[in-house]
Amino acid sequence: MLLAPLLHQPSRAGVVCDFDGTLAPIVEDPATARPLPGAVELLHRLASRYATVAVVSGRPLAFLTEHLDLSPGSRLRAFGVYGLETVGAEDRFAHWRTVVAGVAERAESQAPTGVLVERKGLSVTVHYRTAPEAEPWARAFARAEAARTGLALHPARRSEELLPPVAVDKGTVVAELAAELAAVCFLGDDSGDLPAFTALDALAASRGVVVRKVAVVSDEAPAGLTEQADIVVDGPVGVLELLTALVPPSPDP
Repeated sequence: MLLAPLLHQPSRAGVVCDFDGTLAPIVEDPATARPLPGAVELLHRLASRYATVAVVSGRPLAFLTEHLDLSPGSRLRAFGVYGLETVGAEDRFAHWRTVVAGVAERAESQAPTGVLVERKGLSVTVHYRTAPEAEPWARAFARAEAARTGLALHPARRSEELLPPVAVDKGTVVAELAAELAAVCFLGDDSGDLPAFTALDALAASRGVVVRKVAVVSDEAPAGLTEQADIVVDGPVGVLELLTALVPPSPDP
């Protein structure tokens, strides 16, 4: 059983996952995305048994804190804006917030009808899901703003995101979380999750960590996601089934 290394020794294992398209179905307005019923309770249950359980997402930390029912002392951890934001961490990138805000203002004033500009504090995403004809505009706008501001450009699912050009992503977060673990899995559905897969491969090669890369598939899954995965599940419903299977049957001996 592919999940056995995690189940057999949860006190030395970790479970890390994405939010959108993984815990929550993709929706036209990102602000309305919510985890599937039962997903949050299941994550907290896993967090009470596993060494590390975390959600690493492009969403702001405040959004994750609210919709993952995080409270002071919670064992479930959350990392917002691909790891740039986490509970208790100093805001090392505060100076970039002004830059991002300027991009958001320009996007809101110039965007064609139907394009959604999502402000995330440390990043801004231009969504053209509800206006597919505006894709060329969104791509051109994002490229021009990246050149103007020095922000990094991250194309994603029917969207273009701009964020600080720093060496922090889902891969660096996973590598940090798994530093003392013997086994770890990551569940993701988009190109932004591929660095986490790469980090898991590096952990397996350098330290012999048992890793499980879980691809959450959909019609919009990027090329290469399933090819790099050890396990493939069908959408957030498949994620919920896998997380349920990760509930340890009994405490460590």
